Amino acid sequence: MLAGFVPYPPDLIARYRAKGYWQDRPLIDHFREAFARYADRVAIVSGGERVTYRQLGERVDLLALHLLELGLKPLDSAVMHLPNIPEFVYLYLAFQRIGVIPLMALPPHRQHEIGHFVDFIDAEAYVIPDHWGGFNFPEMAMSIRDKAKTLKHILVTGSEVPDACASVSRWLATEPSLPSSRLDQLELDPLEPCTFQLSGGTTGIPKVIARTHNDYVYNSKASGAVIDIHPDDALLVVLPIAHNFPLASAGIQAFLLQGARIVLSTTTRPADVMPLIERERITHLEIVPALIIRWLDDPDLGKHDLSSVRVVNSGGQKYQPETKVRTEEIFSKAKVQEVFGMAEGLLMYSRLEDSREARIETVGRPVCPDDEVLLVDDDGHEVPVGELGELWVRGPYTLRGYYRAPEHNARTFTPDGFYKSGDVLRKRADGNYIVEGRLKDVINRGGEKISAEEVENLLLMHPAIHNVACVPMPDRVLGEKMCAFAILRPGRSITLADMTAFLNEHGLARYKHPERLEIIAELPISGFGKVQKNVLTAQITEKLKAESSTAAGV
Repeated sequence: MLAGFVPYPPDLIARYRAKGYWQDRPLIDHFREAFARYADRVAIVSGGERVTYRQLGERVDLLALHLLELGLKPLDSAVMHLPNIPEFVYLYLAFQRIGVIPLMALPPHRQHEIGHFVDFIDAEAYVIPDHWGGFNFPEMAMSIRDKAKTLKHILVTGSEVPDACASVSRWLATEPSLPSSRLDQLELDPLEPCTFQLSGGTTGIPKVIARTHNDYVYNSKASGAVIDIHPDDALLVVLPIAHNFPLASAGIQAFLLQGARIVLSTTTRPADVMPLIERERITHLEIVPALIIRWLDDPDLGKHDLSSVRVVNSGGQKYQPETKVRTEEIFSKAKVQEVFGMAEGLLMYSRLEDSREARIETVGRPVCPDDEVLLVDDDGHEVPVGELGELWVRGPYTLRGYYRAPEHNARTFTPDGFYKSGDVLRKRADGNYIVEGRLKDVINRGGEKISAEEVENLLLMHPAIHNVACVPMPDRVLGEKMCAFAILRPGRSITLADMTAFLNEHGLARYKHPERLEIIAELPISGFGKVQKNVLTAQITEKLKAESSTAAGV
């Protein structure tokens, strides 16, 4: 067993096997079946390139043999740092073919984060593009290799590959010296990790999540089963492909296992994406709310035929009901399914067959009958249906502990293995859930706890407000007060007094009202697509300090 990995206990392993959730086969075996079954179908579309399942399988095996020639072996690790290009899929599956565990870095990560990841997982390989977004990745990679203890190999996609690095393009055009039979001699344990995902927190360097072959296969198949995938369908991959959502929830894994197409986009611009949806007859979108809001506000949206879109999945942030309604108006033949999920495991989806009210107002329910979900109060006691509680969960695809983090795990997991998520939810009588925010997304105003999300949801109804984030700001007497950072709609204005009057009209308790308003042009967003509220809190804290110094004549 990989050192630092927290395994599932034997009793739950037996239960998940008996119920068919775990099939005890490596992840790559499921893909190899798809390569054979759908050999002549198109698997990947990227720009003008169309790759069949047969070609995909051949390229995966070719790269896997080159990786073996480097000396990589099962349970070694690598950092993958690629944009939405076909080589990402080839190499991700090639690593799976030989049992190397890739860590899914995101495009915005740079030397500080990548250097930490390399050292933390003892990575032997690092996969990068030559240049992307004007940034020289090989230069950074070689600097990291000079300082790292374990990093030996830098694999580069593109045409500008330094001599000290391996060229993926050259590998794809070169026969390896090893026979293909070497691949079939490898023994991979489905109980071991197949992939390292990153936690989606907005502060600090993310924690590492080890996903096993068994749980990650089930993760994709179970989520894919509730979004209505057929072989002729097409998924638009516009979010960073390394993220758990577009990779596996249901993501490219679910679509490739069903013989469908994945259409890769390296841009989120409506002017580029909408023609792509029309041309490729995209059936499924996986997006975050900030992105769909941008698309919905594009004046040229109506110029394109979007009638092929059947399902719109949104995750990462709360998908406001009014935005869901607008989405279904624009994508007139689509149904919206909000996804509440985490790289740590648990996935909740509203169901396509649910009532429109349930789809618009809730995040649905877990994808697995054996997702054990508890909503608890501050003392760890379950709350009644309808009341707010912190989500604790365990199940056949939820981690049992972060990788190499025993002290953090002692605080974050119960003795019987429930993951304390920090998310605040409410369960309805019909079994569907509503996400109300985060434990840390609470302003403690003199002992009164205020859910920032509750206030934000009301403020988003104001005609002048395009987007808003409410954060705590320090107060000498009360400890914390609330500050609202608002982005305004074009030509609109709003004052704090206007905001207060609006919230009064909607019956919000006075102590929950923001006590300061800051108008900004954009919200800081993390690589995971989440608003970085810690950045906003730091900004208002510094501003208050400066104002205090000025008032004091300093």
